[in-house]
Amino acid sequence: MVGHGVLGVVTARAGSKGLPGKNTRLLGGRPLIAYTIDAARASGVFDRLIISTDDEEAAAIARELECEVPFMRPVELSRDDTPHLPVMIHAATWLRDHDGYEPPWTMILMPTSPFRQPRHIHEAVELGVSSGADSVVSVEAVPPHFHPLRAVTVDRDGWARLFVGGAPVRQRPVRRQGLPEAAVFNGAIYLFRTALLFDRAAPSLYGEKVAAYRMTAPYGHNIDSAADWAEAERILSGLP
Repeated sequence: MVGHGVLGVVTARAGSKGLPGKNTRLLGGRPLIAYTIDAARASGVFDRLIISTDDEEAAAIARELECEVPFMRPVELSRDDTPHLPVMIHAATWLRDHDGYEPPWTMILMPTSPFRQPRHIHEAVELGVSSGADSVVSVEAVPPHFHPLRAVTVDRDGWARLFVGGAPVRQRPVRRQGLPEAAVFNGAIYLFRTALLFDRAAPSLYGEKVAAYRMTAPYGHNIDSAADWAEAERILSGLP
């Protein structure tokens, strides 16, 4: 899908409470960030691929892998509680003001999804362009046992009621057949129209029309903890 004007932004903050230094930590002998950069470059959809980071080590790895490092992310945008929206506004604004570059589409690529494949990136862009969506997010199906219509909430007195609607537990659906499809974000792909960042009324990463790009395990595996890392090593040993 070369020619659609897609910017790829690898986001790699230095700090991580759950797994310190995870973006540059070696997984299967390679820095975690390398998996995402390699998949992005192999997808062929980006006319520019950059990294937004405050980590000099991550920046050096990115340069070696032919990923642009046009700037270092400001400290105020590198805190634990910094959401992606201001980070992406900063990146898009910098490229616009310094390079005159204003791509129609932008994709966030988090290094914590190392098993995302080039085809997933390519297909997500195809979906965004063909569907007329404002954005595309990657999702995975929720196992029937964890379906939200079967989940409960527990009040301060210890009584359980259904999480959705607060109905009595006796109304919990027993048969999985007939349950509506439920899915969750897996964090592997966030594609959006760049103009959404500069919407004066409500800047966002999503807009109104959000297309779901379905992925299957283990490709959307996300690493946030030591347990996630151990699972990633197990997955890696079983992949072709």
